[in-house]
Amino acid sequence: MEILLGGRRAVAEAVRAGLAAELLVMDSSRSTPALRDLVEEAVRAGVAVTDAPRSMLDSLAPDHQGVAARVRFPSAITDRQLQDRSFSSDAVVVVLDGVTDPQNVGAAARAAEAAGAEVLILRERRSARVTAASVRASAGALLHLPHARVSNLTRALDSLKARGFSAVGLDERADHTIYEEPCPPGRVALVVGAEGSGISRLVRRSCDFLVRLPMEGKVASLNAASALAAVLYGYVLDRGRPRHQSGPD
Repeated sequence: MEILLGGRRAVAEAVRAGLAAELLVMDSSRSTPALRDLVEEAVRAGVAVTDAPRSMLDSLAPDHQGVAARVRFPSAITDRQLQDRSFSSDAVVVVLDGVTDPQNVGAAARAAEAAGAEVLILRERRSARVTAASVRASAGALLHLPHARVSNLTRALDSLKARGFSAVGLDERADHTIYEEPCPPGRVALVVGAEGSGISRLVRRSCDFLVRLPMEGKVASLNAASALAAVLYGYVLDRGRPRHQSGPD
């Protein structure tokens, strides 16, 4: 499918990912160094660059920052394609259960892609669609991170578990924190629920175990994307790495 994407950073990632079909550039912005570099990169990549008046960009992408792109966005991976997909021996996939805000999906995708996740998995129903808004909120990460939409999350988790994944649910009601329950080695599917409602009951039961982030401050919780980033870097990616120990003074 084709989407129209505005914003310099997201457009730059579309060019780098080889997905930009055409750049629409506001002529008065061409002289700015950042946009000039972007246009030059697009030309080197063989992407067509077209001058566009501000009124056109405003109507197509209100958040354009002087540039927009027509982007060939990859279709979502289907249930069958997810079952047939190859994963590395220590693959990490991120599963979003019922996250309905495209901005939150984008922020979560940004954290997942930065941490090296191989796939982002979303529910087909009662879940935000991946849109231009979510791509921009991801700072372009969704142009690099494959995403799957599945009809049944519990079935998808069971399929992943049959292929050697450990399903770890992030749940503020869990008995153990990430410091008390070690992250399993090998493949990990990290499940994050919507803010407020959390992981749904059936998905919760499909997880091998649940962990929570310890909350030391006065705020009761983090938003889903912030919590995901904390767990990815402080728990999943930290597995098997030697802990720093303080020696004698």
